[in-house]
Amino acid sequence: MLTERQLQILRVIVDDFVTSAQPVGSRQISKKKGINYSPATIRNEMADLEELGYLEKTHVSSGRIPSEKGYRYYVDHLLQPMRMSVEEIQMIQSVFEKQKVEVEQIIWEAASILSDLTNYTAILLGPSVTDHRVKRFQIIPISKQTAVAIIVTDMGHVENKVISLPEGFDSSDIEKTVNILNERLIGVPLIHLHTKLEKETYEVLKQHVHMADSIIQSLLKVASVENDSKIYFGGKTNMLNQPEFHDINKVRQLLDLMDKKNQVISLFQPVKQGITIRIGSENNHVAVVNCSVITATYSAGEDHNGAIAIIGPTRMDYKRVVTLLDVVRKGLSRTLSEKIE
Repeated sequence: MLTERQLQILRVIVDDFVTSAQPVGSRQISKKKGINYSPATIRNEMADLEELGYLEKTHVSSGRIPSEKGYRYYVDHLLQPMRMSVEEIQMIQSVFEKQKVEVEQIIWEAASILSDLTNYTAILLGPSVTDHRVKRFQIIPISKQTAVAIIVTDMGHVENKVISLPEGFDSSDIEKTVNILNERLIGVPLIHLHTKLEKETYEVLKQHVHMADSIIQSLLKVASVENDSKIYFGGKTNMLNQPEFHDINKVRQLLDLMDKKNQVISLFQPVKQGITIRIGSENNHVAVVNCSVITATYSAGEDHNGAIAIIGPTRMDYKRVVTLLDVVRKGLSRTLSEKIE
């Protein structure tokens, strides 16, 4: 159990190192407001904290920096919410106040605003596409033989493919087909769309539409949606601005990870409700062993869930990131739930 004095010193060292990226010395700590100990006393406490594993000494300075254990203790016991500025609150609110913007655009803008406000990399994991529900169908002819079939979901996702039209399949047939699709399939989750289309909807199409067998085969191809979550990045190269990532090999590993969807999704695993902080070696990939990854979940109505991650160095401004993440995840949950009702 750390003493009150040790807690004060650990908090100051973490906060100062987050700001400066420079080792923190006893004289520097002694000048802080609320610290009433001599540099000699502080040096002794720093030595004890180092022996306990909360601090590390660098080769280039007599000062100390937080260890992974020190950061973990800080976020578990000393972390306090940050007071946001009026400008920051207004920037975030502006994302969620746009009435005519599709859901996917809101998620992308949320990733962008988080990366701008933190100067770290933001990743938003959208709800799995197969959890989306059909909002409307369209079939737009582009020639006598072909058309574009479009499925728009309640989350603003768009699936479209060029399909072949049966010979003699005219505008009247297209209109009837679209009407039947919209009458029968609006609200159906994409995961069930193929089955619904192949069985129930096909029977109705046969009764009203010329060459139903041929058109249904084309539509089934459009309905075969991959079971994937969509990923949205904000500030993908922001880590290049951090002194810890001037090593080109570290940068290459991180950017390579971000190009591989399965590896990006693994950063969120296991998904836990609320906010989760993983520091350094607690992460499950070598590319982020020198990083902290803070994740948060959000909901978009009863059937949709997504997650947000902020990737930064272990020398991350934890109180700022946690505060911003909490505000954004609550704003996303509220706004997306209203949009898809």
